Amino acid sequence: MDRLKRRFLYIGLAILLALAAGTAGFALMEGYPVFDAFYMTLITITTVGYREVHELSRAGRVFNSFLIVYGVTVMFFAIGAMTQAVLEMELPELFGRRRVKRMIEKLEDHYIVCGFGRVGRAAASELQRAGVPFVLVDRSPERVERALSAGMVALNADSTRDETLLEAGVRRARGLVAALATDADNLFVILSAKNLNPRLMVAARAGEEEAEEKLRRAGADVVFAPYSSAGHQLALALLRPHVLQFLDVATRSIGLDVGIEQVRVAATSELVSRSLKQLQVRRELGVIVLAIRKASGRMEFNPPADAVIEADDFLIVMGEHENLRRLESMLTEARA
Repeated sequence: MDRLKRRFLYIGLAILLALAAGTAGFALMEGYPVFDAFYMTLITITTVGYREVHELSRAGRVFNSFLIVYGVTVMFFAIGAMTQAVLEMELPELFGRRRVKRMIEKLEDHYIVCGFGRVGRAAASELQRAGVPFVLVDRSPERVERALSAGMVALNADSTRDETLLEAGVRRARGLVAALATDADNLFVILSAKNLNPRLMVAARAGEEEAEEKLRRAGADVVFAPYSSAGHQLALALLRPHVLQFLDVATRSIGLDVGIEQVRVAATSELVSRSLKQLQVRRELGVIVLAIRKASGRMEFNPPADAVIEADDFLIVMGEHENLRRLESMLTEARA
């Protein structure tokens, strides 16, 4: 609405400028009375043009020629802008969908979040916090409006349909979160998404334990059961509360600028084939290496100082976000 107000303000200022310039010009150059000068300007820029109020001199006609070009251009732009503004007020959904479509068409290696319920909201918030591009898809106009208000790119559509996933850019996407209300809907989304993009990384929500295996067979790379996870955390809060507090700090950065990240070792990095002792990441950056996920898929927990990192390894590290970004830059920087 503020954008529309600014548009109307600019239109009004442009028209007032044309009227003021014309009135002043006719009054000064031709000696018209102020009202006659204003009337002459008005019938000129609106292209009505009954006749000259008073006979114009050659200089007056030259001035009037410039006024016609400027004034008529301003009026045409004003009419066009006001028409577009009225249409945007009457058809906000159509124009909003076109704007979202243009934004999605520019995305590459993005993520798609299907569903904006409690699980989908948490996933979208985490992706937004990480600063990665993503598209939210939900059937509910109210939820989509809520997502748009939060600064997210959101699409009001049925994510179980192939055309919706294509509109969300599934063939260019890196990953997808299936967080719909039912396991059947999530199963449909996974089957459709994997068929359209077999390389897509898919994380799915499972409402029932028996659905987990079905979702994996459908193509989900990771399956989470929120109720089982909640039960596990409730028990952990009673039995090992300090462990739960540590996990909250590490994974959700509660009260601290601390997080856990996975950092890939680029093949071109000058740090390939060096040991953790040689890297000195803990002393230099204050970053703790919790594990190394080798390129072969093997996971080394609490690696020793003489552990050697190789190309395409992933370091699972914990530290302040700024230091984690510095480490990532070091591991991806090409050899000189």
